[in-house]
Amino acid sequence: MSEETKAPEAKTTEAPATASPEAQQGAELTVQDLAAIKQIIDVASQRGAFKPNEMLTVGGVYTKLETFLTAVQAQQAQDKPGE
Repeated sequence: MSEETKAPEAKTTEAPATASPEAQQGAELTVQDLAAIKQIIDVASQRGAFKPNEMLTVGGVYTKLETFLTAVQAQQAQDKPGE
């Protein structure tokens, strides 16, 4: 008899409205972070970390992330010649 273990669901918490700017500063998400997340999804999918029924959701998020990063990269390339 095999038992499947499931990871506990991640709970999202919102920062209190009275959070100091120093606390909010640690919650930054950069373009480099998003690129790293894209790479993590790519590696995890290659290693079979996602079940077939999860691939549609993962693929959708991956595509949105890839589109966003491509747009940011194009915008940065457009801004560079003006320096």
